[in-house]
Formats: sequence, C-alpha cells, structure tokens
Amino acid sequence: MDADHQQPRVGRQRLAHELEEYAIVAAYLYVCFGAILLYKGSVLEDHGVAVPYYGSGLAKALILGKFMLIGQAFHLGERYRDRPPILAVLFQSAIFLVVLAALTYAEEILVGAMRGRPMAQSVTDIADGKWQEIAASCFLLWLILLPYFGVRQIGRALGDGVLRRMLFGKR
Repeated sequence: MDADHQQPRVGRQRLAHELEEYAIVAAYLYVCFGAILLYKGSVLEDHGVAVPYYGSGLAKALILGKFMLIGQAFHLGERYRDRPPILAVLFQSAIFLVVLAALTYAEEILVGAMRGRPMAQSVTDIADGKWQEIAASCFLLWLILLPYFGVRQIGRALGDGVLRRMLFGKR
C-alpha cells in the first residue's frame, strides 16, 4: 500500500479514537452531573421548587468534555507527569478545575450578553451570587475530576491500552 492510501486511514483512525475519547469523557461527566442534578432535584422538590432540567447536565457534559480534550491535547497540567502519580493527579485535576470553572463563567457571561444582560448581572446570577454554592460546585467538579485523572494515570502506568483490555476485554 502506498503512502497516499495510508494517510486517509491514519486520519480516520485518529478521528475515531478522538470521538471515542470524547464519548467516554462526556458520558462520565454526564453520569456525574446527572447524579448531582438528581440529588438537587429531590431536595428542591421537597421544598416545592421545580426539578432542574436534565438536558442542561448533558449540554454541560458535552461542552466541558470538549474543553477537557482540548486541554489534554495541549498537555495542560502535565507538569508533574514524572513525579509520583498522586501529585500528577492532584495537580492536573486542580489545573483543569480552574480552566473549566473559568470557561463555565465565560460561557455564562457570553450567554448573558446574548440575552442583553450586562456582564455584572451575569456574574451575579452565577449561583445567585452565593459564594457557598459556587465553592460547593467547584469542590464537586474537583471531586469529579480526581477519579478521571486517577484512572488516566493508572492507564499511563500500565501502558497503552492495557487498562482498557483489563476492564473490557475477555477474561
């Protein structure tokens, strides 16, 4: 097979791999966000407040999943890659928390601007301006990121594809 025919195949394989990674990240985030929304909905329902819209969890999972893959493509947070794995996990999850929180706030400001709201109002509207809710949301996101990056570190330590075969391959 000549080089001209090899290039499209490699491109398709890379695209398929990227889409698979995206699906895995987005599904993981959606399950986590869905659990949070389910809990929040049950608490709010007890107080007579409408249940949150679960589509927002899917949208947020899809958006943040893409941001995570872009960050990984730029090797964001891999400064401690050669240190003990726990340091790499803690550092990378903290860096991604900051980036994802910043992008979430930027998204809210942009949506507010598209709806004609001033930037100050959009910032105040985030979690109704309650710092406790903002801190809790950030903490929950960090708790979601820790196992994700922990599993990635384990996979890296085991070698390319070994963890996937262990989890999903035949016994």
